[in-house]
Amino acid sequence: MHKKEEFLFAIKRVFPIVMGYLPVGFALGVMAADSGFSPMQMGLMSLFVYAGSAQFIAVDMLGSGTSAIPIIITTFLVNLRHFLFSASLAPYFREIKQSLIPLISFFITDETFAVSITDAEQRPLSHIYYFSLYITAYSCWVLSTIIGTTLGNLIPDTKALGFDFALPGMFLALLCMQFKNARFILIALISGLLSIFFIHIIPGNWNVILATVIAAAIGVLIDEN
Repeated sequence: MHKKEEFLFAIKRVFPIVMGYLPVGFALGVMAADSGFSPMQMGLMSLFVYAGSAQFIAVDMLGSGTSAIPIIITTFLVNLRHFLFSASLAPYFREIKQSLIPLISFFITDETFAVSITDAEQRPLSHIYYFSLYITAYSCWVLSTIIGTTLGNLIPDTKALGFDFALPGMFLALLCMQFKNARFILIALISGLLSIFFIHIIPGNWNVILATVIAAAIGVLIDEN
């Protein structure tokens, strides 16, 4: 693809993510306002942290008066899955300048990973695609959290607007994009069932990491056979 084609392709692919980030980011902003955050504080958090689930957890813990160390440890554990994302994308970054890879990696999220790994498996992609996809999603997330915090005091009950389903709804849409054949559906079901099983026997957020690793190993074994 030419640079312009890659840019337009990335913008097209990021559109569902943007549509998901708007309500989720807005909901996070409303929650942050209830916890005493200012729009500037929420904006800076989104700029430097940029991790939806970790931000939800951090805002809730900060609002309840939790000290810094437990928040740091908890958000670190929640985001351990990003090691898996980076490892999966690494083979597709071989043609990209090494100096750009750390910057691109900062913008990887669950949603942008799901879209970009699908596209990277289909065709070679340059840094133009990744920056266009990732930075568009990033900008939307930051802006939506700032707007949500600014208007937070005007919406006392976000659940009535369905904000609580926005994040899982977006994940379900991205998951469906991965269903190429019966094998993919089987692995997705195994991963989901394992996650549900582990969440009841292991404290914290290790269920996601363990389910992902085990399901990935099963997927490799199925491919080899």
